[in-house]
Amino acid sequence: MNLNYLRYFRVLAKMEHYTKAAEELAITQPSLSHAMSTLEKELGTYLFEKDGRNIKLTKYGKIYYEYVERALGELEEGEKRIKELIGIGTGSVELGYIFTLGPEFVPKLVNGFINEEGNSKVKFTFGQGTTSCLLKDLKSEKYDIVFSSIAKDEEEIEFAPIMEEELVVIVDKDHVLASKSSVDLAEISEYPFIAFGNKSGIRQIIDGLFKAVNKPNIICEVEENNAIAGLVEVKYGISIVPKITALKYFNVKILPISNPQHKRYIYMATLKNKYQSPTMKMFKKYVEEFCRKNSLG
Repeated sequence: MNLNYLRYFRVLAKMEHYTKAAEELAITQPSLSHAMSTLEKELGTYLFEKDGRNIKLTKYGKIYYEYVERALGELEEGEKRIKELIGIGTGSVELGYIFTLGPEFVPKLVNGFINEEGNSKVKFTFGQGTTSCLLKDLKSEKYDIVFSSIAKDEEEIEFAPIMEEELVVIVDKDHVLASKSSVDLAEISEYPFIAFGNKSGIRQIIDGLFKAVNKPNIICEVEENNAIAGLVEVKYGISIVPKITALKYFNVKILPISNPQHKRYIYMATLKNKYQSPTMKMFKKYVEEFCRKNSLG
């Protein structure tokens, strides 16, 4: 079925005049007649009949017109929607990120982006999770961009470092380690330790730090930073977490790690060899500039 023929049919059905419809469509009258004749042959019935000097829809033409009108309307709506999604300044970005970035980094980043000239109509969809879950959703195209840890054996994903997070030990204010100004991880193996879950990208980093010292005494696993800080505050155990602003709202002591030396990066993850809308490209560029200006990259 020729899509242009359906468009011709719709115009002719509305105007009920071959010459006027051909002028409206900017085609010749013979071309319009040929298109309608072909369409009628495909359907096996006449769509138009003469009405004096004009034409009108037959019984079957009227029925067909209702379906053509709905079908073309849906296609035009879809075209409009796609143009909105990919259009610069009016598109959308589906963004996923790890929990540590939710309270401060992402809000400041997105607020700065939409306040730049021409970006106010860009729409965002947000989601949070662990690195493994976020990357799984990225590959299924639930997200356009993900901020997470890096992951091994993800050949279809491109990881670009955008910022560094300091890892610190947190203990309750009455803990024996609270009197220290920093801590060697070898000192903490005897204390109950609250770990991140295995799906968290930071878990692999922390496990790597402990390879050089004694293994921690893990008593439970938690996915989210604030939940860990809350458990440390009530003296359930100690932990290692990123040094985020939210820690100041908990009654805990923050201890820099003196040994082993380490660096923990946050990455911007996108799918390789996939179409990126103009809005997505513009946002990626803004992320890089934002992190560079704020000494995060």
